[in-house]
Amino acid sequence: MDEPGIEIAALQSIPFFAGLDPGDLDSVLRVGVPVSFSADQPIVEEGDPGDAMYVIISGEARVDVGGRFHILRPGDFFGEMALIAPSRRMATVKAVAPVRALRIPAEDFQTFLLEHPTVALAMLKAIILRLREVEQRIDAWMA
Repeated sequence: MDEPGIEIAALQSIPFFAGLDPGDLDSVLRVGVPVSFSADQPIVEEGDPGDAMYVIISGEARVDVGGRFHILRPGDFFGEMALIAPSRRMATVKAVAPVRALRIPAEDFQTFLLEHPTVALAMLKAIILRLREVEQRIDAWMA
């Protein structure tokens, strides 16, 4: 992609990558593949193989999860669980306006993690924090 500053800022906004130093962030960018989508073009569809994470660099996309919708903007991301434990997509994500994104393939990223253990540790911490947050929400809902 041609705007590394924007891409680095987008990665820094993701909990998995927020605490990484610039060198590690630059390495993550090298694993990623730039992709573009026209307005109304699906980026991923429910049931597709979950084989990559996407980071929105520019444009807007709409997520449809069982009839509930929300908008993704630059710096937002989806598919992060596919980096560690690929499975079928549970949502459809479609470009609302033209979208430029960084696609981070799971297989390449897993190889990258073996070579960059500090990134793996940062992701593990972020996953644990996210799981704790979900657990607290469930506990509050059940009370």
